Amino acid sequence: MSGVLEGFLVIAVVVAVGLLVGRLGLLPDAATEVLSRTAFFVASPALLFVTLLRADVARVLSAGLVVTALAALAVCLLYVPVGVLRRRARGETVVGSMASGYLNAGNLGIPIATYALGSAAEIAPSLIFQLAVLTPAYTTLLDAVAARRRGESPGLGGALLAPLRNPLLLATVAGLVLNVTGVRLPEGLLAPIELLADLAVPAMLLAFGLSLAHAQRPGRDDDPVCLGAVIVLKNLVHPALAWLIGTAFGLTGPALLAVVVSAALPTAQNVFGYAVRFDTGVALARDAALLTTLISVPVLLVVAL
Repeated sequence: MSGVLEGFLVIAVVVAVGLLVGRLGLLPDAATEVLSRTAFFVASPALLFVTLLRADVARVLSAGLVVTALAALAVCLLYVPVGVLRRRARGETVVGSMASGYLNAGNLGIPIATYALGSAAEIAPSLIFQLAVLTPAYTTLLDAVAARRRGESPGLGGALLAPLRNPLLLATVAGLVLNVTGVRLPEGLLAPIELLADLAVPAMLLAFGLSLAHAQRPGRDDDPVCLGAVIVLKNLVHPALAWLIGTAFGLTGPALLAVVVSAALPTAQNVFGYAVRFDTGVALARDAALLTTLISVPVLLVVAL
């Protein structure tokens, strides 16, 4: 129980600092975009690389990973008809889909797993699946949508090469390859990468807090139906699906609890950072991250009990 509260407290303090800085006007108006782009192009790739370089790949490849992947993919796909029926822009539909299934496995999931589940390793399947699959896939989609919005038509060759322009995908592949092959990097080379990786989460949380400084009431800047769909899918449907799929796969006890707690985590602030980077669905990502985080508190407490 204390892990749930501690995880939320850490996030709330850093976001509040960003909010205060924004209200006081200590940073220029472009600070949100600058921080988000720094996180996307520099800090997040470093974080992905270091995390996957040190991940216990063998332990992650378990039934829990399959359940985690199926539940997340199902929730992400369930949002797509909502975006289509509401006639939202393609980029916003992609952001809404990501917000529905991309959970805060890092700065919230790790402390919650440590205290509520007994080990931070329990969050590893969700973390690895998101880093290795969801992040590269969604950012590549957003890159393609942004290109079309600019009037560019990359064609088949451009579409195939699009992932190679994605720093998150490149970092993911590099980290996994070095992990599997057992290559050890010299400490002098790894240390600066780790330093940059430490910037990722604070930069995203500060950018999120800055965006709240002059934001309208949640739901006023975007379609309330789409926002409501994300909240229902993330806070209620995702953990329910994880429980159903986990039960079908024969998971019981702590193993089942781990996948349900992971699925009950709120939308990650990373989604907001990617929305800012590609200039689409920013309000939806911001409001989804805020509201799903608030609602997830009682949901996670009930699950933990």
